[in-house]
Amino acid sequence: MTAGNAKNAIEIRGLTKSYGRHRGVRDISLEVKEGDIFGFLGPNGAGKSTTIRSMLGLIRFQAGEVRLLGMEAPKQQTEILRQTGYMPSEAMFYPSMRAGDVIRFAARARGMDCAGEAERLCSLLKVDAERRIGELSLGNRKKVSIVCAMQHRPRLLILDEPTSGLDPLMQEVFFELLLEYNRQGATCFLSSHVLPEVKTYCKNAAIIKDGSILRVDTVENLSRSDLRLVRLTEDGEVKEFTWSGRMKELIDTLAGRNVEDLLIGEPSLEELFIHYYEKDSGERKDESADGGHADEGKERELK
Repeated sequence: MTAGNAKNAIEIRGLTKSYGRHRGVRDISLEVKEGDIFGFLGPNGAGKSTTIRSMLGLIRFQAGEVRLLGMEAPKQQTEILRQTGYMPSEAMFYPSMRAGDVIRFAARARGMDCAGEAERLCSLLKVDAERRIGELSLGNRKKVSIVCAMQHRPRLLILDEPTSGLDPLMQEVFFELLLEYNRQGATCFLSSHVLPEVKTYCKNAAIIKDGSILRVDTVENLSRSDLRLVRLTEDGEVKEFTWSGRMKELIDTLAGRNVEDLLIGEPSLEELFIHYYEKDSGERKDESADGGHADEGKERELK
């Protein structure tokens, strides 16, 4: 990697972390441009948190290179963390501490006075600074975690499943804040398994499954998949399957069948992962056989 590349906020090459017999991540490589809102998509257990913790030097990885903001991880971990806002997927704090004390503690750990911004964030997110952590719900602990990650106005925000546990109104406030910081120059790395929020707010994204990157592309291109989820009632029986062909071909396929009801919609995120995974595996298998490309299955029945 090129040291100090100002165009990339994140550079990862060949990142590998193994937990022995348990799966970690294998040969992860990706780049995130400065000023981007980058989605890191994957189902639970795909390796998102392992990748993030390795990036930040919170766990040791066996192979690969990581640079954040032009600095090498984990060698320059202290300065990286000073300029980075990290929100873990699970907000864990000392239960006896008050929310305000946790927020001030996070600011002092960076040697910064963040009182003004912390007060603004607490007001927007409706954080009760006097409540003890042990008295807070998951959603309210998440809001404290958001303040801790954002109050020092970091150059890089790394957010692991930030909206889980937040009610819809607070999710909206959170994304307004994310866009505000991004407009002011912050790069955002957003780990999620919620496809709609990634499609709405991210410019580029990577899909990870079973510890490996399946695809890195613009969100527009990733969403351009012709995969559809088809649910039909035929002879009183409900059937579901994914369809990756043209709509005319689907109509021709259903012609003559006793279809009583039909619904065609976007697939779930899990189905999109399976689609990319099967497509990737099929292409590699076919290429190894005759150098060509595998023909995608037009229909894959779910039930």
